Amino acid sequence: MGSIKQDIKETYLGIYETAQEKWNDFTQFLAEAWPILAVLFLGLIAIWLYADPPPPRHVIMATGQPGGSYDVLGKKYAAFFEKKGITLELLPTKGAEENIAHLVDRKDPVQAAFVQAGAFNPHSVKGVQSLGTISYDPIWLFYRGPKVDTTNYMEVKARSHYFLSSRISVGEKGSGTHAQAMQILKVNGFEEGVNFLYLSGSKSVEALQKGEIDAAFIVDAYEAPNVQTLLKDPSLHLSAFPRAEAYSRLYPYMQILSVPTGGFSLERNFPSRDIKLMASTTNLLIDDRMHPALQFLFLEAAREINGKSTFFSSHGEFPSFKHTGLSESPVALHYEKNGSPLLMTYLPFWLAELVNRLIFVLLPFCALAYPVLLTLPGYRNKRMRRKIDQMYGVLKTYEQELTINFKPDTKDEYLKKLDLLEYQALQLKVSKSMSGDYYALRTSIDYVRNCLNRGVQPYQLQGDESSI
Repeated sequence: MGSIKQDIKETYLGIYETAQEKWNDFTQFLAEAWPILAVLFLGLIAIWLYADPPPPRHVIMATGQPGGSYDVLGKKYAAFFEKKGITLELLPTKGAEENIAHLVDRKDPVQAAFVQAGAFNPHSVKGVQSLGTISYDPIWLFYRGPKVDTTNYMEVKARSHYFLSSRISVGEKGSGTHAQAMQILKVNGFEEGVNFLYLSGSKSVEALQKGEIDAAFIVDAYEAPNVQTLLKDPSLHLSAFPRAEAYSRLYPYMQILSVPTGGFSLERNFPSRDIKLMASTTNLLIDDRMHPALQFLFLEAAREINGKSTFFSSHGEFPSFKHTGLSESPVALHYEKNGSPLLMTYLPFWLAELVNRLIFVLLPFCALAYPVLLTLPGYRNKRMRRKIDQMYGVLKTYEQELTINFKPDTKDEYLKKLDLLEYQALQLKVSKSMSGDYYALRTSIDYVRNCLNRGVQPYQLQGDESSI
């Protein structure tokens, strides 16, 4: 039993001594190599702060008119971002024109916006990229009065002239509705009329239901409250687009949407036959300087919020990367091919982003630091060997002086010098690999001391001079 206790005790002592030895080596290493480690640490900080800065915790996004569908959609995005620890501030605007202006201005803090395709000239927009389209925005033309047979072109044209001479809302200037309405009217040969009213979506609905206007263009999602209000009003009619294919050829961003008979209301059998509608798409546009992590977060929000099945879109159809009108962000191109980064799928956003940044920073840092760290043991040995060599040099100087110019009355002075040199040697903290050099130095000091203590003339036997 006693032998077992002894073995355990010896094992414990061995582990303790080994740990203490490693710790001493480590502290000695830090004391000797701290300049190099400090340079490497500063390099890591520089890469961390400048090469890959963390994403901001506050983002401003331009939406649309208060109460509109973009405003509602923006609130859903804000709630999604809040769950990820990011504050998404929503900025209400009058529409697409103002949203684009915010993004183009390089000093403007707005970094993202909902903008209808076709509501801006892509050639005049700089510094803005697309994260894809996220929804359909059908072009609705509601009107009062007799129902028009959309298959009869002459009747449609006559009714159009009637609208142009009557009171018709074409959307607020600067909005996507106004841009789409003007394009449709102009391509049909109609110019802007004096009876045009530039009302917001909610005001157009109110005026149309009260009979204050005869027709109204509204470009908005099927689920939008304004659209639903007008679709449920049996006194109003909806104009279809039988020449939708022609519009899509003229404007590639235009999408053709099919509505089956009774699709809007089976009870009213509305519409009474299959019709086609034209639709723009909502672009998710960003400042091209936006942090990549935030771009991935916007794309994840689009997938979760806009990727659900709706009346006109199937599950997973959005975000889509077709007909965006602007160049896609490199992040969007990566997302289109590979989806979200693997870390974002399994980890919270802040942790996934932190790990991703660590990988981005540590890989090049390690590539730089690895060869440097490999040289540290050699650096330590060279530094220690230089100190030992310096002491050997001092010792050699003493020895030469004692050999050539020895004076008996200086013996005690040289002994003190040798004691001081030995004390300096004792202060050296050397690794085990250099123990031989360390003890060789102390032996050499002791050898010179012994020579000095031999007699009157060091390094010579008594009577040497007489024999010569």
